[in-house]
Amino acid sequence: MVILENLTKAFQTRDGPKIVADQINAVFPPNRAVALLGRNGAGKTTLLKMIAGTLNPSSGQIRRAGSVSWPIGFAGSFHGDLTGAQNVRFVARIYGVDTRELVAFVKDFAELGPHFHHPFRSYSAGMKSRLAFGVSMGIPFDTYLVDEVTSVGDAAFRKKSAAYFAERLKTSGAIMVSHGVEQLRALCDAGAVLERGRLHLFEDVNEAIAHHLQSIAP
Repeated sequence: MVILENLTKAFQTRDGPKIVADQINAVFPPNRAVALLGRNGAGKTTLLKMIAGTLNPSSGQIRRAGSVSWPIGFAGSFHGDLTGAQNVRFVARIYGVDTRELVAFVKDFAELGPHFHHPFRSYSAGMKSRLAFGVSMGIPFDTYLVDEVTSVGDAAFRKKSAAYFAERLKTSGAIMVSHGVEQLRALCDAGAVLERGRLHLFEDVNEAIAHHLQSIAP
């Protein structure tokens, strides 16, 4: 469960403050997959980062019950001079999971071949995302934060990633951002729409999608 209490986030721009979250009060329930929708620039990724704890709000607070992942695919916390395998071991120690099991899982899942033992800074953007996604899937979380989960790699890897993530959702919740409406319909059962700093929650994902499509219609 994730609870937002008077959550506010604003950025200063040349045109004045841009408000991403305007005193949002909302509850993301446990064991539900919630589609997070909104037009480009609405602040969906920013909201995920605040929920993950990698970005501080301007005011208000976020309460988390159970374990919450970092945004899946986000590789910003990996150390560039360590190899992929060494980074995985480091994450395993932080989260208290079996190091050998996680390394073996990520090595097989990420399909990096010999690059798994090369410095992380030598990776392409796609390779970094594969490693980050593999680590995320290798650790059981109560709530997964997802930003375009299947956009990484070729078609076969995207299909595998989507199938494995769907399996995780049988025992976990999620807050998921995707431009693929049909993917959201397939994976999520509830929805939320971020508009002008306000968050509208819907029990039915189809109602959330309909609201979003209407709001962006010309």
